[in-house]
Amino acid sequence: MKIVKKIDVYLLWNFLGLFLATFFIAIFILLMQFMWIHVDDLVGKGIGLGVLSEFFIYATAAVVPLALPLAILLSSLICFGNLGEKSEMTAMKAAGISLFRIMRPLAIAVMILSVGAFFFSNNVLPKSQMKLWALIFSLRQKSPELEIPVGEFYDDISGYHIYVHDKTSHGELLNIMMYDYSNGFENVKVMVADTGRLKASDDKRYLILDLINGESFEDLNRRQQRAANRRNIPYRRETFAHKRILIDFATDFSRFDESMLEDQHVSKNVAQLTHSIDSVRIVAKSRSKEQSDRLLTDRYFGRENGRKGILPETITQEEKQIYSLEELWNALDRQHQRQVLMLAEEKAQVYRDQIEYNALLLEDSERYIRKHEIELYRKFTLAFACLIFFFIGAPLGAITKKGGLGAPVVMSVVLFIIYYIIDNTGYKMAREALWPSWAGMWLSSFVLLPIGIFLTYKAATDAPLLSGVDIWRMAKEKYKEIRQKLYEYQHNRRSLR
Repeated sequence: MKIVKKIDVYLLWNFLGLFLATFFIAIFILLMQFMWIHVDDLVGKGIGLGVLSEFFIYATAAVVPLALPLAILLSSLICFGNLGEKSEMTAMKAAGISLFRIMRPLAIAVMILSVGAFFFSNNVLPKSQMKLWALIFSLRQKSPELEIPVGEFYDDISGYHIYVHDKTSHGELLNIMMYDYSNGFENVKVMVADTGRLKASDDKRYLILDLINGESFEDLNRRQQRAANRRNIPYRRETFAHKRILIDFATDFSRFDESMLEDQHVSKNVAQLTHSIDSVRIVAKSRSKEQSDRLLTDRYFGRENGRKGILPETITQEEKQIYSLEELWNALDRQHQRQVLMLAEEKAQVYRDQIEYNALLLEDSERYIRKHEIELYRKFTLAFACLIFFFIGAPLGAITKKGGLGAPVVMSVVLFIIYYIIDNTGYKMAREALWPSWAGMWLSSFVLLPIGIFLTYKAATDAPLLSGVDIWRMAKEKYKEIRQKLYEYQHNRRSLR
């Protein structure tokens, strides 16, 4: 008896073809959205083709966790919608093949994809995320490619504003006006020149600006004006035939050190995340226990750790034990009472500062733990989301019997938007410590799993999703429920009167 039959091969062939097509479409759309977010880091930097290709590869890996569930949802919905639209689903059921038997080979394929998604998010994604963010930081640190526009001020060079009236075909700048703020706004310099030429130095660390036939105007430093005790010193003027200006402007591309991102939560796999969570949690617990023990063991009276206590030396230890605090206070004169109050206030302030400092340390530790727990649960929720979306898309396609790229695309987008909103809400709740990390990250799965079970049940029993009779019955029952609650409310209100 064959384990894999022709019907299984036929279904797998149709599903995998649709999955690959929808997966690459989803990757392309999400990649364009990712590129739009980081367009300022790429445009105008003079980046080579190799760096751009590297950025595209790492960005593609970053959008896979979103593209994979969307592709499974859309491909399963189209596949079963095509089977229903072409009456192939009806023929299979007439031959005695149940819906679960039809879904079995595809469910096994999706399970394999889910396992692959987990290993991808655990082994590939951390490394690609680390390299991607290192590359983004490198691009942000790189100075923009120098291209001075005509007829407007150019301010991409730090400390300088340059205006060029026109350019020649050989790259010469005509009628230049430049404001030099490199030494501060109090020492501004204004330079104008007939022509000029701008080029980078050989080591790509400086810009060399040659100005021909011009003048410079410089405001004198205000301290010099006050020292000279004169008011009428507006500026210093200089006429030159040739002037060379060296501007600090690094144009080469330097790599950000990836080792600085190794301790980030996005750069770790499951084992590393678990180890980091356990290590920081032990440190946080020991720090909290140390603070509580110190508050319990420290004393306000007598000598403490070799330091002078609050009460003066004239009161012995026996007197402290015999008399109450009020009696001891009344036994002191005004000078000692003032001293006691000052020492108590000082000591209370020291305790308060220590508690606030430890609270900040504990808050940082908790935030560190939350980030790592969120990333840990995300690796499992991705694989589980693939399964849930299959058991939503396949029965929904069998019920609607709509194939092609029309209705399935609309339904998939709506369902995916709902999933994204719920998942993002749970993530923010977990990040802000309003919910436990596991509850926030599994929220989307908890919401969508009953929907998948409901749709699978409806498709397996050949029941309509929501027929007109069902809708009328639900509305009627809801109306009766609301009417009963209003009647009880009025009855209780009358009885109270």
